Amino acid sequence: MSSGTDALLALRQAIKQKTQITYINDSGPVSSFSAATHIVLSPTVTLPKSAPTRLRKPGFNSTDPQGNPQDFFSLGAVYLAWLLRDASSAEYMKQVRENGYPVGFVSVTERKAVADWLEDKTQSLPGLVSVESESTTPPGTPPQMRGSAALPSISSARGADATSSPLKRRYVADPADMEVVKKIKANEIELQDRNTVLRGIKPNNFNSVKVAFAEKLKKLKESSSSKYSSSGSWSSAPSTPDPKMQARKAKNQYPIIMISSSPTSLITMYNVRRFLQDAVFEPSQDARARAVAEGNPRAEDVIPIYRKRTLIDSSGRETETQTRYFVVDSAEALAKFGPDAWDRVVCVMTTGQAWQFRPYKWQDPKTLFHHVKGIYFSWTNDPPNPKIKDWNVTELKIDPNRRHVDKSVVAHFWRILDQWTTTNKPSLMQG
Repeated sequence: MSSGTDALLALRQAIKQKTQITYINDSGPVSSFSAATHIVLSPTVTLPKSAPTRLRKPGFNSTDPQGNPQDFFSLGAVYLAWLLRDASSAEYMKQVRENGYPVGFVSVTERKAVADWLEDKTQSLPGLVSVESESTTPPGTPPQMRGSAALPSISSARGADATSSPLKRRYVADPADMEVVKKIKANEIELQDRNTVLRGIKPNNFNSVKVAFAEKLKKLKESSSSKYSSSGSWSSAPSTPDPKMQARKAKNQYPIIMISSSPTSLITMYNVRRFLQDAVFEPSQDARARAVAEGNPRAEDVIPIYRKRTLIDSSGRETETQTRYFVVDSAEALAKFGPDAWDRVVCVMTTGQAWQFRPYKWQDPKTLFHHVKGIYFSWTNDPPNPKIKDWNVTELKIDPNRRHVDKSVVAHFWRILDQWTTTNKPSLMQG
């Protein structure tokens, strides 16, 4: 087909005539739009998906689609806007990305106007460049040879012959159209996805950070080297600590999490390890039945939880460490850790029942949650609990059916607990 075919009018004509639109690539016909390279609009019209149309993208003033194709929507993008005209906004954004248009697609706010124009429901379309403004037809070409322009009358044809020029006619925008476009752009919301958000407007230069830390690193190296003698030995050997005291000190650094012993609690001693360690929520009654089947009818009163953490040192090197936490559900179990056990408690999970705190060091909820981080787990469909409104606790939701969201809930829990512990009990973060 002739390269001068107007892609937009050809698509509009195919839609008006209800012609079956198919797709092809170098191998032949294909059923998937994403796998196609060309769109078959009629038995005689086949155009590339990337062919620029006369529909200009917002924010551009170019009037020549062939000279500045990046300023205009491609045929594939316009066709998808019509094909997905009845899809929801979220579904439309998903489909255009899956079909190879993370950028350069017709926005959701412009989609209806484009679809209405293609279906001949309206005669005006914002951003549409007229055929005359981009015409490159040589002077003297008969009007009937212009495939996308209407046949002019005899008088207008004679007038055109009298004033024809080899130069392209300059496009003059209609002031009324310009005002309409300004109003539309003023109310336009630019939709972005994760790819466009991460694409910055200028390159980032972190040289200032490097300069700021260079002096600190230099002093650290000098301080370390000053302790080392020129003969290759330490200038003053430190006294060897008692291994028993070291083990006891390390043991006392493990933070403790207290949960409620209430049978109605979502997190119990039967399912807490799998939830916090493996990020999988299992109903307490199911976890208890599994434990009984395995020969463990009674839950342990102290459960260790091992959590993997990634630490980054001053040189930027990543190190993966394993941190241990202990979980208890009673003050009696907590007493096993010694007289300073309450200094190591970083979190208390509550069900909103005040009787839970009677054996605690701080029985008043407001005082308790001033010294530890309070967490309240509930179902996603549960209404807000008015009892915890003034307790300074964070409510986290567990979905009763969707297990794939457990990982994000547990990650949120650890993130909250790390922030609180770093601020209030930083010594416990060294374990």
